[in-house]
Amino acid sequence: MAAAVELEGVNVTFGEFVAVRDANLTIEPGEFFSFLGPSGCGKTTLLRTISGFIEPTRGSVRIGGEDMKGFGPNKRPTALIFQNLALFPMMSVAENIGYGLRVRGVPRHERDEKVKNLLIQVALTEHGHKKVSELSGGQKQRVAIARALAVEPSVLLLDEPLSALDLKLRQHMRAELRAIQKRVGITFIYITHDQGEALTMSDRIAVMNAGVIEQVGDGRAVYAEPRTPFVASFVGENNRIRGRVASVEDGFATLETPLGILKGRNPVGLTPGAEALLFVRPESLALRANGSTVGFEGETLDVAYEGSVTHVTLRVRTGQKITATIGGGAGAPSSNENLRVGFEPKDGLLLALPASH
Repeated sequence: MAAAVELEGVNVTFGEFVAVRDANLTIEPGEFFSFLGPSGCGKTTLLRTISGFIEPTRGSVRIGGEDMKGFGPNKRPTALIFQNLALFPMMSVAENIGYGLRVRGVPRHERDEKVKNLLIQVALTEHGHKKVSELSGGQKQRVAIARALAVEPSVLLLDEPLSALDLKLRQHMRAELRAIQKRVGITFIYITHDQGEALTMSDRIAVMNAGVIEQVGDGRAVYAEPRTPFVASFVGENNRIRGRVASVEDGFATLETPLGILKGRNPVGLTPGAEALLFVRPESLALRANGSTVGFEGETLDVAYEGSVTHVTLRVRTGQKITATIGGGAGAPSSNENLRVGFEPKDGLLLALPASH
C-alpha cells in the first residue's frame, strides 16, 4: 500500500551548517514527488532523513501517519535506491532481486514466485539468469527498482538514479520509471538536479535552494508561475531585467528599466517604488516586433540552430545578453542585425528583488 509522507518543521544541522531549514510538506499516497535543486541545496539530506539514515535535528517525519522518530532505515516502510545502484556483481539478476526477501527469511518457493512477477513488471523476464555485468545501464536501473520493490515498501526513495546514464537512455528511463510507478501504485520520492526529469515524471515538485523549500507545485505551476527569483531562474531558461515598479493595475505592474518601460504580471502584489526583477522566457520573445508591443532594442550576437528551434542571443544597450527562442530556422536574424524584441505583458513576470541584491 502507498503511504503519505509528512514533514513537520524538519531542520537538519551539521554543527553550524543548516542543511535543511523548516521543511513542512505532505506527500500524498501514490504520488510521484520530486525534490529539485542544485548540488548542496539539501535535497539528498532530506531524502536520507525520510529514509532514516539521518535523524532531524528538530521536527518530525511521519510515514502513513506514524512518527518515525527512533526508527532506523530497516524499520521504516521505505526502500532507497542509491545513485550507484549498489547491485551485487557476483549474483544473477534474479538473485539480486530476491536478496532482500532471502534476508527476511521468505521461503524459497514464495521468493521465486515474487522474483518472477517482478521480472515481468520491469520487463526483464528473459534476463533473470544473467550476471549484472552482462546488462545495459538501463537494465541495471530496472534490476535496482525490482530489488527495492521486492520488499513491498510503502515509499520508494530514489537518489538521482539516472545521473550516470547518457542522454538518450536517461530520457527512455524517465518514461520507464513513470510507467513502473503507475503500475505498482506506491509513493515515489525522487531526487534530481535535472529539471527535465522533474518536469516530465512528477505529479508535484518541491524546488529547493540553500536548505529551503522555495515552492511546491506541479510542473506547469513551477515553470509558468514561479514564486521566487530562484525558482524562475532555476526551472527552465529565463531572461531577467531589473527595474523599479512605477504603477500597478489589474494584476499587472509597469516597470521602469534601463531598457525602457516594460510590463508584466504582478502575482506577488508588488507596490510602486519596489525594486523588482522582470522575467521573460526566451520562447515568449518575438523578434522584429512592432512598436506597439512591450519591448526593447537589441543586436544579434549569436544564432544557434537546433533543428526544431533556433536560439538567438542578443546584446541590449546595457550590455546584458538576452536570449530568444524561435521555431525552426525560419526568420532567424543575421549576426549584428539590430532589431526590436517584444513580448506580451501576460508573458512577463515580476518578482521582488531578493534582499541580498
